[in-house]
Amino acid sequence: MLDERMLAELAALRRDLHAHPELAFQETRTADIVARELTRYGLEVRRGLAKTGVVGVLHGRKGESERMIALRADMDALPLEERNGFAHRSVHAGRMHACGHDGHVVMLLGAARHLAEHPDFSGSIAFVFQPAEEAEGGAAVMLADGLFRAFPVKAVYGLHNWPDLPVGTMAIHRGPVMASTCRLEIRVRGQGGHAALPQQGVDSIVAASHLVAALQTVCARNLSPLDAAVLSITQFHAGSAWNVLPDEVLLRGTIRSFEPRVQAQVESAVTRLCAGIAASFGARIEPCFTRLYPPTRNTADEAEICLRAAQRALGVEKVFTDLPPSMTAEDFSYLLQEMPGCYVWLGSGSAPDFDSPEDVRCALHDSRYDFNDAALPLGIRYWVELALEATGA
Repeated sequence: MLDERMLAELAALRRDLHAHPELAFQETRTADIVARELTRYGLEVRRGLAKTGVVGVLHGRKGESERMIALRADMDALPLEERNGFAHRSVHAGRMHACGHDGHVVMLLGAARHLAEHPDFSGSIAFVFQPAEEAEGGAAVMLADGLFRAFPVKAVYGLHNWPDLPVGTMAIHRGPVMASTCRLEIRVRGQGGHAALPQQGVDSIVAASHLVAALQTVCARNLSPLDAAVLSITQFHAGSAWNVLPDEVLLRGTIRSFEPRVQAQVESAVTRLCAGIAASFGARIEPCFTRLYPPTRNTADEAEICLRAAQRALGVEKVFTDLPPSMTAEDFSYLLQEMPGCYVWLGSGSAPDFDSPEDVRCALHDSRYDFNDAALPLGIRYWVELALEATGA
């Protein structure tokens, strides 16, 4: 399917993108490259959705069909200082492709190139290059800007590299793939004063400390063991002096779940605990919940389409359907709220799979991460097989 020259070109492009990472809604250079390549392949190109988004449309030449599907890749990098030393490390301080979106872009470009050269399918394919997946909800912005009005697709498909799976494998879920995410912020207000005279005030640090400990019971003692959720406190901000009890403590954290019903139960339990501990210590405690990405849930028919495509691309024994979902989150979930679709994990392997003299780590969001170029032809092959399967070629 892919000759060595083409793969070498795509690998070089991937490394170029890795060296020039761009943050959410700032992916102008990346978008320019994507638009240039899609135009070179002969696709119709539209720019400007969600500021830097790019969509290329390819029409098949096999029969008449109005069916259109969407294939999506994310483009943004993370605000992280890269610790790799190879030649294609980030040239921008404090920015790096630590999640593999550089690889995602190139795999979808490779599929677009191959399908443009072999348009033996019916209907049309929208290749969606989305900005701002990393905590900024670029998918929701593309929807608000009219993505599915401009491109009336019947289904949408996504892919993410997965370092926990070996190269040459893939995981497909029937139902939940990733969790929802909710930002939790709690203000604990007491009455500050001299640290040597705590009886004269209300110690916000003690109240907040009891609250942090109590919050660990929310999922363990308020939810059914059959319901999955995570509540983690990740920040504790208080005070600035050795001998002063602060008036206020700020706690921050995250809540993850797969069902809106479970999310509501967690929020109710947190609110109840805050009220009880506030009463116990004479403090004021105010929780605030900011719901962000919804759960990512595949639809059954589209998961079966992906399964058949993946089995053809990688082999039946290399495609897993029994892996548990992840508590990480993904804004592809917004697209799945509007349209049937499926989001899959493509194995990208561990450090020994990399052609690098260094001990490159490949955990997502790690400062030593690099996308494994060995996964490029596999992802392209999957996208091509999926396009043919989903358009009824």
